[in-house]
Amino acid sequence: MKLQQYFKKGFYLIVFAYFSLSNAGSYDDFFVALQQDDPKAVGQLLERGFDPNTPDPAGQHGLLVALRAKAYRAAEMLAAARQTKVETRTSADESPLMLAALAGEAGLCRVLIERDADVNKPGWTALHYAATNGHLTVMQLLLDHDAYIDAESPNATTPLMMAAGYGTPSAVKLLLEAGADPTLKNMQGLSAFDFAQRANRQDSSEIIVAFIRGRQPKGTW
Repeated sequence: MKLQQYFKKGFYLIVFAYFSLSNAGSYDDFFVALQQDDPKAVGQLLERGFDPNTPDPAGQHGLLVALRAKAYRAAEMLAAARQTKVETRTSADESPLMLAALAGEAGLCRVLIERDADVNKPGWTALHYAATNGHLTVMQLLLDHDAYIDAESPNATTPLMMAAGYGTPSAVKLLLEAGADPTLKNMQGLSAFDFAQRANRQDSSEIIVAFIRGRQPKGTW
């Protein structure tokens, strides 16, 4: 009887060791696939039951690892997976949608939004990030999905201010035409016009001035 128990215990230890080694291999394969932007390998691991929410050794979610590595094909595969939690954050409170918006990855943004990523998270938003680099397609996508156009960062900076200071005249124009308020000021007392002036972006400054003039009764500017 004791010999039978011994063999039974030994069998379980072998099985446990096998699964531990197997999972360890999958773990390494998963993060290598993300770094190499290999969506096929990621998909195969998910089909085998690997948890896409497994953190890397630094504690970072796989989706964020892929985005940081600019592995956008792998990130899109991961984002589309039903098991993946798309509402995760970096230490700077950046979401996957924000990072995808900053990169101008419209297809990935669309997948994340379809998976119920928070378009209007408190603080900095995906619209701020898209406006910063003037990614018009992503900006329009976010607005089409009810992104708050005058969202305020922790210091009350709006997407229009980011577009004026860091983005493009086309991004400024898009936001103004979509209803952004150019008269708002952040906690430093700076408006979108001030952002454009400080960055020496004359085209954006002129667009903002013309827009404000167009809203004023004649003779008041």
